[in-house]
Amino acid sequence: MPQWVKSYVRWVDAINYRVGRATMYLLFVIMAVMLWSSASKVFLLPANWTLETAQFLFVAYYLLGAPYSIQLDSNVRMDLLYGRLSQRTQLLWDVVTIFALMFYIGVMLYGAI
Repeated sequence: MPQWVKSYVRWVDAINYRVGRATMYLLFVIMAVMLWSSASKVFLLPANWTLETAQFLFVAYYLLGAPYSIQLDSNVRMDLLYGRLSQRTQLLWDVVTIFALMFYIGVMLYGAI
């Protein structure tokens, strides 16, 4: 592999690490926004901006934190049963899920039209 590619990957990893470390603290901001939302509802002065802000912060938390999680190899893998199946059974399961996905997309498309 060329040296410039290795240095680029190291540079991206370093930035990803710093962004991920900073993103961890975004959870406290989300908690503060949700606490403000709850408190404002108790005093009958609901703030409409809080729920939308919390949703945007959750998206940022997920999108900026996921690469950091993958970099540290701490992400959750959901192949608890799938990885233990034989290749033939995995293939059959993939066929079933593809048809289920196509049915779901068809229903959503029909509802959209």
